[in-house]
Amino acid sequence: MRRYPSSPYASSFSFGPGRLSTALKALIGANVAVFLAQVFFPVVTDVLGLHPIFVARYFWIWQIATYMFLHGGIFHIVFNMLALWMFGAELERIWGTRYFLKFYFVTGVGAGLLTVIFSLLPFGFAQQVYVSNIIGASGSSNIIQLNYALIFQDRLIYMYMVFPIPAKIFVAIMGAIAFFSSIGESGGTANATHLGGLAVGYLFLKSARMHPLSELKYRYLKWKINRVRKKFDIYSGGRADDWDHKVH
Repeated sequence: MRRYPSSPYASSFSFGPGRLSTALKALIGANVAVFLAQVFFPVVTDVLGLHPIFVARYFWIWQIATYMFLHGGIFHIVFNMLALWMFGAELERIWGTRYFLKFYFVTGVGAGLLTVIFSLLPFGFAQQVYVSNIIGASGSSNIIQLNYALIFQDRLIYMYMVFPIPAKIFVAIMGAIAFFSSIGESGGTANATHLGGLAVGYLFLKSARMHPLSELKYRYLKWKINRVRKKFDIYSGGRADDWDHKVH
């Protein structure tokens, strides 16, 4: 439950972030369906969970994406889906569905890929990740919560509909609960995946602000214009506000 600035036309209180979009319904529904499949068919966890050793040795590359839809227990999936609904719904309204889905999957798949790379390092803790089965949407969920907290830092969220807590603190509490619940379940999730999701999300957002493709197009067009200028000896003459400004 959140409190909004007062308005003469609307209530100042709202339960949750609003209605679920079609995209969020599909994401949550897919996670719940796969979780039920795990319960009734345990082999699903073995085949779709992220085993870095299988990806590196046998090229089971689908696992860097499918692991996002698996969870280690009821609390693991409840907290991840709750976070996706509470924070993802509003980010989707701000970013748009297409960009939000792209962000969600890029961070999740990127976190999985970085986890595999991390597991190849010649250290004992990395080798433990190498032979583990990593599951859960925490890589994407954590970065979604972080972005929400950065955008709406001081927005009040009523925890258990009683305690008003700023979004930045609430997200920290939710992240801690999701983290400790995940490592307590069988299978669990690797810390490397959480950190990988944060790293990929940061780079994704930073590259979006920089617009690298637009910059490359600009540099290419500028190069072509300069080349044509040199070829035909074209140059601008006069000032922009001269009435007889022309190209010589």
